Amino acid sequence: MSQRLTDAKRVVIKIGSSLLVDQQSGDLRRDWLDALMDDVASCRQGKQDILLVSSGAIALGRRSLGLGARMLRLEDSQAAAAAGQIRLAHAYQESLARHGVPVAQILLTGDDTERRRRYLNARNTLTALLAHGSVPVVNENDTVATEEIRFGDNDRLAARVAAMIGADCLVLLSDIGGLHSADPRLHDNAEFIAEVAEITPEIEAMAGATGSHDGSGGMVTKIQAARIAGQAGCSMVIADGTAAHPIARLRDGGRGTWFTTAATPTSARKRWIAASLHVRGSLSVDAGAVKALGQGRSLLPAGVTAVEGDFQRGDAVVVRGPDGSALGRGLTAYSTADAQRIKGHRSDRIQAILGYLGREEMIHRDDLVLG
Repeated sequence: MSQRLTDAKRVVIKIGSSLLVDQQSGDLRRDWLDALMDDVASCRQGKQDILLVSSGAIALGRRSLGLGARMLRLEDSQAAAAAGQIRLAHAYQESLARHGVPVAQILLTGDDTERRRRYLNARNTLTALLAHGSVPVVNENDTVATEEIRFGDNDRLAARVAAMIGADCLVLLSDIGGLHSADPRLHDNAEFIAEVAEITPEIEAMAGATGSHDGSGGMVTKIQAARIAGQAGCSMVIADGTAAHPIARLRDGGRGTWFTTAATPTSARKRWIAASLHVRGSLSVDAGAVKALGQGRSLLPAGVTAVEGDFQRGDAVVVRGPDGSALGRGLTAYSTADAQRIKGHRSDRIQAILGYLGREEMIHRDDLVLG
């Protein structure tokens, strides 16, 4: 199973509060963080893209604000997040700077992964950061999120981010080393579950409660995260993160519960495009474009002869051949207005025509389904 992590091209690692922050003192576990960032640097040397989803801001901030261990109201949680987030980001920056690795901070809310335009903007930013060799550190934007738009846990946020960027593997580091038939802290005879090929009602019934007052997730949210990740073609593992170098241990065959999927991120995305999206318009293409698409290439503006409908960037459109027959559907990189302006033109003319440098493809091949 560990080969899934080793072979992954893009990995999301979720780090829980109980691992990052000492439960007694409220201090950052700096030695543990440095060991984890050593693992991250090693993965990057192996040409893997790494994105971190990190809890811990509220846990760090509650101490600096003197909020103690009591249950926090929403406004107190937001204040603690504001105080703790700057410490958290600085800690990651310092730790990865030892390896010469740049870090970027991204704060998201539930709305950012649900609303199409925000989703696209977030995905493009994260993809650009990874392309430039940075390690993005994502957290929920607790300082502005209200109850209506909160995830409330970083397990599902990590799964949404993994789906957003087309990750191959999602690692949830936990203070419990995987899924058990019952809570191992309460039941000595709890059986460890090494692999889950399908999330059944029996698997869901094994979920327990949250492990600490600083954590907002639990096994329930981890199973929900596995479902989200699996639908996106991303394998997920819940692994023990309490000891140093948890990723290195997992790569070396360390124990964890793997939620497997036969799909890949690309195949899952294409199934979603083919079956789930409401079409907003169409692009007609010439014979040269038909030939290029048949060879697995992207659709360029030069091959587009006509634009119909009312769509925005990221919407689904039908691709039609010269005779009007439907060739497939895909997600367009341009709105109707911009597509009308650049159709028939070479990609190196896009900036001059639109006044900004957009994508060179009208529809990227990964966002296109033929047939």
